[in-house]
Amino acid sequence: MSEFLIHHYLTLKALHLIFVISWMAGLLYLPRLYVYHTQVVAGSEASEKFKVMEQRLLRTIINPAGILVIVSGIFLIMALTAGGPGIGGWFHAKILLVLILGALHGSMAKFRKEFERDERRRSEKFYRILNEGPTLLMVVIVFLAVVKPF
Repeated sequence: MSEFLIHHYLTLKALHLIFVISWMAGLLYLPRLYVYHTQVVAGSEASEKFKVMEQRLLRTIINPAGILVIVSGIFLIMALTAGGPGIGGWFHAKILLVLILGALHGSMAKFRKEFERDERRRSEKFYRILNEGPTLLMVVIVFLAVVKPF
Protein backbone atom coordinates (compact mmCIF):
# COMPACT_ATOMS: atom_id res chain seq x y z
CA MET A 1 0.00 0.00 0.00
CA SER A 2 2.72 2.50 0.92
CA GLU A 3 4.54 1.90 -2.38
CA PHE A 4 1.31 2.64 -4.24
CA LEU A 5 0.81 5.84 -2.21
CA ILE A 6 4.38 7.01 -2.81
CA HIS A 7 4.05 6.32 -6.52
CA HIS A 8 0.79 8.29 -6.70
CA TYR A 9 1.78 11.01 -4.23
CA LEU A 10 1.28 13.94 -6.62
CA THR A 11 -2.11 12.63 -7.76
CA LEU A 12 -3.17 12.26 -4.12
CA LYS A 13 -1.94 15.76 -3.38
CA ALA A 14 -3.88 17.19 -6.34
CA LEU A 15 -7.06 15.41 -5.25
CA HIS A 16 -6.53 16.61 -1.67
CA LEU A 17 -6.28 20.21 -2.90
CA ILE A 18 -9.43 19.84 -5.01
CA PHE A 19 -11.32 18.52 -1.98
CA VAL A 20 -9.93 21.32 0.20
CA ILE A 21 -11.09 23.94 -2.31
CA SER A 22 -14.58 22.42 -2.37
CA TRP A 23 -14.74 22.24 1.43
CA MET A 24 -13.54 25.81 1.81
CA ALA A 25 -15.99 27.11 -0.80
CA GLY A 26 -18.84 25.73 1.27
CA LEU A 27 -17.40 26.88 4.60
CA LEU A 28 -16.99 30.38 3.19
CA TYR A 29 -20.49 30.53 1.70
CA LEU A 30 -22.61 28.95 4.45
CA PRO A 31 -22.09 31.73 7.04
CA ARG A 32 -23.00 34.26 4.33
CA LEU A 33 -26.30 32.40 3.85
CA TYR A 34 -26.81 32.60 7.60
CA VAL A 35 -26.29 36.37 7.47
CA TYR A 36 -29.02 36.65 4.83
CA HIS A 37 -31.22 34.20 6.71
CA THR A 38 -31.18 36.38 9.84
CA GLN A 39 -32.53 39.25 7.74
CA VAL A 40 -35.81 37.52 6.85
CA VAL A 41 -38.83 36.68 8.98
CA ALA A 42 -38.80 33.20 10.52
CA GLY A 43 -41.28 30.92 8.75
CA SER A 44 -41.52 33.18 5.69
CA GLU A 45 -41.15 31.89 2.14
CA ALA A 46 -37.65 33.38 2.00
CA SER A 47 -36.71 31.68 5.27
CA GLU A 48 -37.89 28.32 3.91
CA LYS A 49 -35.81 28.87 0.75
CA PHE A 50 -32.71 29.59 2.86
CA LYS A 51 -33.32 26.40 4.84
CA VAL A 52 -33.26 24.36 1.64
CA MET A 53 -30.14 26.15 0.33
CA GLU A 54 -28.27 25.69 3.64
CA GLN A 55 -29.19 22.02 3.91
CA ARG A 56 -28.18 21.25 0.33
CA LEU A 57 -24.89 23.12 0.65
CA LEU A 58 -24.01 21.27 3.83
CA ARG A 59 -25.11 17.81 2.72
CA THR A 60 -24.03 17.82 -0.92
CA ILE A 61 -20.83 19.87 -0.83
CA ILE A 62 -19.44 20.66 2.62
CA ASN A 63 -19.89 17.28 4.35
CA PRO A 64 -18.66 15.09 1.46
CA ALA A 65 -15.75 17.43 0.73
CA GLY A 66 -14.76 17.50 4.40
CA ILE A 67 -14.75 13.70 4.53
CA LEU A 68 -12.69 13.48 1.34
CA VAL A 69 -10.21 16.03 2.74
CA ILE A 70 -9.69 13.81 5.78
CA VAL A 71 -9.42 10.58 3.79
CA SER A 72 -7.03 12.01 1.21
CA GLY A 73 -5.06 13.70 4.00
CA ILE A 74 -4.63 10.36 5.78
CA PHE A 75 -3.35 8.81 2.54
CA LEU A 76 -0.90 11.69 2.12
CA ILE A 77 0.33 11.22 5.69
CA MET A 78 0.84 7.53 4.96
CA ALA A 79 2.80 8.41 1.82
CA LEU A 80 4.91 11.00 3.64
CA THR A 81 5.82 8.65 6.45
CA ALA A 82 6.60 5.85 3.99
CA GLY A 83 9.46 7.61 2.25
CA GLY A 84 8.11 10.87 0.84
CA PRO A 85 9.20 14.32 1.97
CA GLY A 86 9.69 14.62 5.75
CA ILE A 87 7.13 15.94 8.19
CA GLY A 88 8.14 18.82 10.46
CA GLY A 89 6.62 20.93 13.20
CA TRP A 90 4.66 22.89 10.60
CA PHE A 91 2.65 19.74 9.97
CA HIS A 92 1.51 19.42 13.58
CA ALA A 93 0.42 23.06 13.60
CA LYS A 94 -1.44 22.51 10.32
CA ILE A 95 -3.25 19.44 11.69
CA LEU A 96 -4.31 21.41 14.79
CA LEU A 97 -5.73 24.20 12.62
CA VAL A 98 -7.51 21.68 10.38
CA LEU A 99 -9.10 20.17 13.50
CA ILE A 100 -10.26 23.65 14.51
CA LEU A 101 -11.67 24.12 10.99
CA GLY A 102 -13.48 20.79 11.42
CA ALA A 103 -14.94 22.02 14.71
CA LEU A 104 -16.11 25.17 12.93
CA HIS A 105 -17.74 22.93 10.30
CA GLY A 106 -19.56 21.07 13.08
CA SER A 107 -20.71 24.35 14.63
CA MET A 108 -22.07 25.53 11.30
CA ALA A 109 -24.05 22.30 10.99
CA LYS A 110 -25.47 22.93 14.46
CA PHE A 111 -26.44 26.48 13.47
CA ARG A 112 -28.22 25.11 10.40
CA LYS A 113 -30.35 22.89 12.63
CA GLU A 114 -31.26 25.93 14.72
CA PHE A 115 -32.41 27.80 11.61
CA GLU A 116 -34.34 24.67 10.56
CA ARG A 117 -36.29 24.96 13.84
CA ASP A 118 -36.78 28.74 13.26
CA GLU A 119 -34.58 29.52 16.25
CA ARG A 120 -32.70 32.79 16.01
CA ARG A 121 -30.14 32.54 18.81
CA ARG A 122 -27.40 34.56 17.12
CA SER A 123 -27.25 37.94 15.45
CA GLU A 124 -26.38 38.88 11.91
CA LYS A 125 -23.15 40.34 13.30
CA PHE A 126 -22.21 36.97 14.83
CA TYR A 127 -22.49 35.27 11.43
CA ARG A 128 -20.54 38.07 9.74
CA ILE A 129 -17.70 37.52 12.21
CA LEU A 130 -18.03 33.72 11.85
CA ASN A 131 -17.59 34.18 8.11
CA GLU A 132 -14.01 35.37 8.73
CA GLY A 133 -12.96 32.26 10.68
CA PRO A 134 -12.55 29.85 7.76
CA THR A 135 -10.69 32.51 5.77
CA LEU A 136 -8.16 33.17 8.51
CA LEU A 137 -7.63 29.47 9.17
CA MET A 138 -7.22 28.78 5.46
CA VAL A 139 -4.56 31.49 5.07
CA VAL A 140 -2.48 30.13 7.94
CA ILE A 141 -2.94 26.49 6.88
CA VAL A 142 -1.85 27.23 3.30
CA PHE A 143 1.12 29.25 4.54
CA LEU A 144 2.21 26.38 6.78
CA ALA A 145 1.77 23.76 4.05
CA VAL A 146 3.63 25.72 1.38
CA VAL A 147 6.38 27.53 3.32
CA LYS A 148 6.92 24.88 6.03
CA PRO A 149 8.45 27.51 8.32
CA PHE A 150 9.48 25.10 11.11
